[in-house]
Amino acid sequence: MHTLIIILHVIVSIFLVIVVLLQVGKGASIGSTFGGSSQALFGSAGPATFLSKITIACAAIFMLTSLYLTYLSGRMPGSSVMGGVPAVKSAPAAQTPQPGAPPGNAGQPAEQQTPAQTPAGPGAGQQPAADKK
Repeated sequence: MHTLIIILHVIVSIFLVIVVLLQVGKGASIGSTFGGSSQALFGSAGPATFLSKITIACAAIFMLTSLYLTYLSGRMPGSSVMGGVPAVKSAPAAQTPQPGAPPGNAGQPAEQQTPAQTPAGPGAGQQPAADKK
């Protein structure tokens, strides 16, 4: 049933495009561009043509099949695009320091705090010498 509706939907959509392209628009003649035949442009259009009736029917069928396919896609199991993708657990978000808090990891709980790292090597941990002039 689902496949039949999809085939009908595709055929109607192609037919709708063809029927719309075959129609002649209002005021399509060059004379109406320069003010000629203004009665046809602003007056009554007369009875609907055969192509306009076919266009209305195709548009109605296209809308109904679109709504029905949308309804069916929501009811089918496993119809989600993301249905087969495994869930990924995210890491806890880093806490932003509060205004006035010291920089570093002071805002974190005690078990998450890391000791401050000091540079290793000669002269490590010494204060920089002041410039002598």
